[in-house]
Amino acid sequence: MEKILITGAAGFIGHALSRRLLEEGRTVVGLDNLNDYYDPELKRARLARLTPYPQFVHAGFDMADREQVAALFAEHRFDGVVNLAAQAGVRYSLVNPHSYVDTNLVGFVNILEGCRHNEVKHLVYASSSSVYGANTKMPFTVHHNVDHPVSLYAASKKAGELMAHSYSHLYGLPTTGLRFFTVYGPWGRPDMALFLFTKAILEDRPIDVFNNGNMERDFTYIDDIVEGVVRIIDHVATPNPEWSGDDPDPATSYCPWRVYNIGNNAKEKLMRYIEVLEECLGKKAKKNFLPMQAGDVPATYANVDDLVREIGFKPDTPIEVGIRNFVDWYREYYRV
Repeated sequence: MEKILITGAAGFIGHALSRRLLEEGRTVVGLDNLNDYYDPELKRARLARLTPYPQFVHAGFDMADREQVAALFAEHRFDGVVNLAAQAGVRYSLVNPHSYVDTNLVGFVNILEGCRHNEVKHLVYASSSSVYGANTKMPFTVHHNVDHPVSLYAASKKAGELMAHSYSHLYGLPTTGLRFFTVYGPWGRPDMALFLFTKAILEDRPIDVFNNGNMERDFTYIDDIVEGVVRIIDHVATPNPEWSGDDPDPATSYCPWRVYNIGNNAKEKLMRYIEVLEECLGKKAKKNFLPMQAGDVPATYANVDDLVREIGFKPDTPIEVGIRNFVDWYREYYRV
C-alpha cells in the first residue's frame, strides 16, 4: 500500500497516522475540511506538521461532496484508504444529529463508492467502542452482537460497519473496521476528558465528573492506535471459510470483511485516571460530581484476542506514561 488516502488527516488520529506513514516513505493524500467542531487552529497546527513532507497532499473539502470525492479517487488511484473522518462525540449527537448523518453516513458512502470504482485494494475505517451500546458482558469482544446503540453517534458507527459489509459482499471490496477504545495522548481532541480536565485544573476551575465518578474506560494511547492501524492497512481483509449463516459470527464474514477492537485490554477507573493527571500536573482537581449523561455508558473494556492472534499486536501503554506525555505536550503547545 504505497499510496494511501487518509480522511480526517488533520484530526487527532489522522494526523498521527499520516506522520507515521510519511516517515515510512509512503504517499499520503489527506482529506480534511478543517471544520469548526473544535478549534480549527489545532487542526491547522497538526496539518503544518504534515505539509513539509514532499509526498503529502492536502485535499481541503468535505467528503459529503460526492463529485469532489469521486474526482479525487479518479485522479489519485489509491492503493489503500483509511477513513478516519467522522463527526465524533457522543454528547454532541444529542445537539446536532444531522451532522452525524452528513459525515458518518453520506460521507462514508462516497468513500465506499470511490473505493468500488477505483480498484482500491483495502478500505480500513474507524468504528468505535460505542457500538457496544447497552451490552454489559465484558470484556467486549467483536464476536458479540452489537444491536443496541445508546446514541446516534454509536448508531452511525454501527451503520458504517453494515454499509462496508454490503460493499464487501456486492463488489468484493476488502474492508476492515476498527473499534477504537477511548483514544488519548499528545495532539488530542479538545472535547475529550483528558484535554478538558487538564485545561480546567490549570485554570483553577472545577472538572465535571459524570456518573459521580463511577466510570471505567479502556484508555488507549495514540501510538498504540497508530501501530495497530499501520499493521492492519497491509493485512488485507479476507473471507472466513468457516463462516456459517446458521450461526453467524459478527466479527467475520463469507466475504472480505473484518472488524477488530483496538483497546488497551484494561479497565481503568475514571478516578484513577484523574489521580494520575493530578500527579502529572502537580495540582489537585476541584471535582463537580454529576449524574450519568444521556447516551453515555458506565464502562468499556476491550477483548483484543483477534488483534493479537491475527495482526500480532497488543496495545500496552500504561496511563501513567500516556498521561505524562500528554501533559508535557499540552504545556509546551499552550506555553503553560
